[in-house]
Amino acid sequence: MAAEVEKDEFQSWLAKQDLDKIGVDNLNPLTDEVISRQATINIGTIGHVAHGKSTLVKAFSGVHTVKFKRELERNITIKLGYANAKIYRCSNPECPRPGCYRSAGSSTPDRFPCERAGCGGEFTCVRHVSFVDCPGHDILMATMLNGAAVMDAAFLLVAGNEPCPQPQTSEHLAAVEIMQLKHLMILQNKVDIIKESQARENYEQIAGFVQGTVAENAPVIPISAQLKYNVDLICEYLCKKIPVPVRDFKSPARLIIIRSFDVNKPGSEVENLKGGVAGGTLTKGILRVGQEIEVRPGIVSKTATGQLQCRPIFSRIDSLFAEKNQLEYAVPGGLIGVGTKIDPTLCRGDRLVGHILGAVGTLPDIFIEIEISFYLLRRLLGVRTEGKKKGAKVQKLVKEETLLVNIGSLSTGGRVTAVKGDAAKIRLNDPICTEVGEKIAMSRRFEKSWRLIGWGTIRKGQTVEPIKN
Repeated sequence: MAAEVEKDEFQSWLAKQDLDKIGVDNLNPLTDEVISRQATINIGTIGHVAHGKSTLVKAFSGVHTVKFKRELERNITIKLGYANAKIYRCSNPECPRPGCYRSAGSSTPDRFPCERAGCGGEFTCVRHVSFVDCPGHDILMATMLNGAAVMDAAFLLVAGNEPCPQPQTSEHLAAVEIMQLKHLMILQNKVDIIKESQARENYEQIAGFVQGTVAENAPVIPISAQLKYNVDLICEYLCKKIPVPVRDFKSPARLIIIRSFDVNKPGSEVENLKGGVAGGTLTKGILRVGQEIEVRPGIVSKTATGQLQCRPIFSRIDSLFAEKNQLEYAVPGGLIGVGTKIDPTLCRGDRLVGHILGAVGTLPDIFIEIEISFYLLRRLLGVRTEGKKKGAKVQKLVKEETLLVNIGSLSTGGRVTAVKGDAAKIRLNDPICTEVGEKIAMSRRFEKSWRLIGWGTIRKGQTVEPIKN
């Protein structure tokens, strides 16, 4: 009982959620009781390694996304980082812009007084965004593509103190083009440590680099993520120029898993064990606490004859969280932690990444071989070239070669079994729960790492019948 009182006190300043009272028909991504607790827009931070992606997320949300020991030692992001931030606008129309906008952490109250002397206005929460912080290191390209699967918009960070483009700047930009992201913003970071002439020269390099790409008309904003310079301007742009995505609340729920954990500490008593946690974003529908769920492909094994079999995992939702905010229900957009009754060993160490979680009996087929129509990039991206030399040309697909394939949040190896014109058949190493028409990204081994070579669309494929108990 004491724990319950403590839990209520912990978040009584946030809006109370009651889906039965408000009704599904009245929900939208800006409903007060939704954005009080949960982010509804996903924004990716992309760009080359050490250009300030994680620092920018920290400037917005106060959350340092670099959490793992190996990440802290090397000061780079390795796994997908994520953090939520609320964006506020001052209620006083006289409050000068862009200072009338600001951001704060996800657990901050929805209203608080404006700090400007003599303003008298009140900051009110107008957006709640989730940042997907992608690694910029070349060998972590597959992780970045997993993050691109859930983005609604992206910030492309370019460090002003280095020539543009750096290898992963061009590779990440190609990746968001594949994912058909329309809303991009270019942030010229580290302007606090360069001269004005250098900043202008860098700006011209950026303008030349994005010409003819999806980012051609994107605004370029000079910022210093470390000093939080111009962060209020980005907040204003987010509210005015990036439209709220249209969300589907009425279809059966479907969540793309991009992280999964075992939250139990070593040595926990049996009665205190908690089920596994799946982290991801809902693409459609609503999840509620207590709801029955299914995870596909689930447990994958082989029979004595070497035949592949998939056993979907069935469970129940124990709790829903958006960062530290407890939810009664979760809506599409934003990153959500789903506490389940699944055996924690099945979830530990991101084992469920690439799986799909959703309402029982509504998930798509499980494919082991896919037929795609594909498009190859003309040149290799992400490889450092000398002087003004262009990257090497991308060779055609060859039968029997192995590619790295990204579908949704799954990265898996695939063997090309047939190629004809712009169509190919790929036999996947791991089964995937997906649908016809889904986008895929393809990478080829080049020197010591995987490089993006093209993308495709699933036309049809060979499915695996799941085992039903």
